[in-house]
Amino acid sequence: METIIDCRGLTCPQPVILTKNALNDQDKVTVIVDNDPAMQNVRRLATKMGCQLQMEKKEDGMYHIRISRSAAAGKSAETAPAAADAPLVIAVSSDRMGRGSDELGDVLIRSYIHTILELDPLPDTMIFYNTGVKLTVRDSAVLDDLKELEAAGVSIIVCGTCLNYFGLTDSIAAGVVSNMYEIASTMASAGRLVTP
Repeated sequence: METIIDCRGLTCPQPVILTKNALNDQDKVTVIVDNDPAMQNVRRLATKMGCQLQMEKKEDGMYHIRISRSAAAGKSAETAPAAADAPLVIAVSSDRMGRGSDELGDVLIRSYIHTILELDPLPDTMIFYNTGVKLTVRDSAVLDDLKELEAAGVSIIVCGTCLNYFGLTDSIAAGVVSNMYEIASTMASAGRLVTP
């Protein structure tokens, strides 16, 4: 039997958490969300869990996401990676690096992001939250570097709540808008977590 999860009006990360919990118990789930970021977050979770999905946008603007979990998909998205395969995650919480001079902090974060391009191997994921999200928007001094990192395969996830708080949701130019569940699970599964 199919379970329906009505996530209209719920804020991040509730739609993702409710979907994940339902998929741990059910093979077929339909999730209803009322905004594009929630739809994208639920879609990414389902894909990460190995599920199949169908999306339909209704005339009233609601998204109906039908998710089917096969027996091979397992019951949880969290599988601890082997130590050698554990990902490198860089979590950027500020648009400046260090404390003290804001001017110096701005120079340092630009240099740090640019230097990441020279790492071997590159990080698996970069997470941007709090004022760090300001680095991912149009006219950011590090935007070209972030786009180059994305092109090289680095996953860039950006806190949707933070973008909304700063009024920058429509200005994102690198990465994907994400949610606290994905941020927390990415940090928890990191083999190495770096916070500049």
